[in-house]
Amino acid sequence: METITKSLIPEKNCIVKSNSASSTQKVNILIVDDHPENLLALEAVLMSPNYHFIRANSGEEALMYVLKQDFAVIVLDVQMPGLNGFETAQLIKEREKSKHIPIIFVTAISKDMENILCGYSVGAIDYISKPFHPETLRRKIEQLVKIYENHEQSEWERALELEEVNKKLDRTTLDLRNKEALERVIGETLADTIVTFDESGYIFSVNPAVKGMFGYSTEELLDQHVTNLLPALKQDEGKEAPLIIAPSIKPITGRLMEAVALRKDKSHFPADIQIGEAIIENQNIYVCSIRDITDRKKFEALRRQQFNNLEKLVEERTLELLLANEKLQNEIKERKKIADDLHVSHERFRKIFESSPCLIAIRSLKDGRFIDVNDSWLHYTGYHYEEVTNQTADLLHLVSDSGNSSVGIFSLEHAKSIRNEKIRYQSKSKEVREGLLSTELIEIQGESCILIVVTDITERIQLEKEMVRLDRLNLIGEMAAGIAHEIRNPLTTVRGFLQISKTNHDYLTLEHIDLMLIELDRANSIITEFLNLAKNKVNDKTNQHLNVILNALFPLIQAEALLSDKHVLLELGECPELYLDEKEIRQLVLNLVLNGLEAMSSRGMLTIKTYSEEQSVVLEIRDQGMGIKPEILEKIGTPFFTTKDKGSGLGLAICYSVAERHHAIIDVKSSDQGTAFSIRFKYGVPFGEG
Repeated sequence: METITKSLIPEKNCIVKSNSASSTQKVNILIVDDHPENLLALEAVLMSPNYHFIRANSGEEALMYVLKQDFAVIVLDVQMPGLNGFETAQLIKEREKSKHIPIIFVTAISKDMENILCGYSVGAIDYISKPFHPETLRRKIEQLVKIYENHEQSEWERALELEEVNKKLDRTTLDLRNKEALERVIGETLADTIVTFDESGYIFSVNPAVKGMFGYSTEELLDQHVTNLLPALKQDEGKEAPLIIAPSIKPITGRLMEAVALRKDKSHFPADIQIGEAIIENQNIYVCSIRDITDRKKFEALRRQQFNNLEKLVEERTLELLLANEKLQNEIKERKKIADDLHVSHERFRKIFESSPCLIAIRSLKDGRFIDVNDSWLHYTGYHYEEVTNQTADLLHLVSDSGNSSVGIFSLEHAKSIRNEKIRYQSKSKEVREGLLSTELIEIQGESCILIVVTDITERIQLEKEMVRLDRLNLIGEMAAGIAHEIRNPLTTVRGFLQISKTNHDYLTLEHIDLMLIELDRANSIITEFLNLAKNKVNDKTNQHLNVILNALFPLIQAEALLSDKHVLLELGECPELYLDEKEIRQLVLNLVLNGLEAMSSRGMLTIKTYSEEQSVVLEIRDQGMGIKPEILEKIGTPFFTTKDKGSGLGLAICYSVAERHHAIIDVKSSDQGTAFSIRFKYGVPFGEG
């Protein structure tokens, strides 16, 4: 309560002022004259380190300064434009805050008695005519400044005394109000009934809690006997005895006792009472607090019941524990059997670990160290066991074969299970080998680990490559007859013209020569396109934007389209960089574009579009031709298959070969509204792939 009372005391701004501080503070003096030279002269006459002079060139300016700050004295000229000195002085004196400021008129013109009387009437304390004696004016100003300083000091002291008295009065008033408020709040909010009665037992006050506890209003109980509320007391043995106020109230005063309380509706309830005694004006006054303990009695009865239930529960639990103990013994036997089985399983795992042909390693997820490796791991990598254990570096330098620069299988932050991912790894001798990687998260003696299994497939990959090479040679052998046929036709034409020119020199014209060159170019084109089918063609891939290549090709494509009265629309979306062979991409695009242009009639529109979709960059070439029949669509990309009269059948086959070398997929959709070729390039394919 002491803390609350202190916090309720309002704080006031304290006036702190010392004589030393007041002595060093300069006194403001306002000098007013419309002639600057007069202002300088007055300031020179009155010059003092204790004065702070403020100059005003007019009555209006002087009034503005008076509104802003206080002055010890004002030296005022009479004759000024605008407000003259008398008008200015009258306005200053009309203001409550500035009416006490002494004003001295100084003039060189208005010296007649009428002006002097006018000056005194508006509140001036002196009226000085020029020329004046400087020392006289200085002495007058000094006396006025002393009066001002003494007045300020007296005002400050009176304000300080008044503030101290007000503080004491406020504290006393606040203490009284706090006590009254606290007593009222305690009486109104207290759940216990408080009854005051005299030595005869008659009530003269009761708090509002009596309404809820007994059903009486406070007015109903005034002058009633206290036994109407407390008819009996409980004895130690549980018996009841009537409450007798006189003369036996003294022995029970100050003791906490249990009583029988009687409500207005004649119902009884148990209560704790405590009676205190006070003497006011030689009269004994008793204060009795009454607390309803019905809920406590119910709780005690409930607790007794719970205690009985608890005793019964303990007996039941004791029996359960005996049964659980027997069960635990059986469980111990089972766990011993499980431990034995686990030991056998561990031995089996050890045999599998050591004898497996796969490279197996166990590494800690906490620090990445090698916990154990098997003999196959040591055999394929060339390391010794002592060189590997407790090492934290990635000795195998695992690299994914799926296009990512790193597999990331042993990132301590992102460890996860992997199944048969194709990878390359490096042995101690820097030999790069290939394998299938699988990982599994395990726990060994409370430590999180990762089990790494690599199935070495280097020999199998080499065998597959050899089979691919042989299959390619077989394909070339099968295509040789077709190539020979396609080349023989232009060569036959050239040979025929040359034979004729041998016997008839005049027969070979420029037209014939151009025809021979066309046939030779056709043969050369067939051979070039055939060579482009080879999968092991040397690459010249760089990291570049597909859109840049298409923009470079667009003028050529547009010129070709305009020759046949057709149009090309270029829609390039924002795409990331790809690893591309520019020459091969140009050939792929030109083959598909020329096919599309040939498939359309005049005024047709060919659309070249790029966009990003699902980790891929898509190049889409769509024409408005008649579409491709389903039976022909199945043979798209087969070498030497063509529906053109003069086609070689290698263009789309080369497109598929280029797409494969770039890890891209070609999708074809065709209808009677046209055909769309979509080439999907995956992100992140490195320079050396393909």
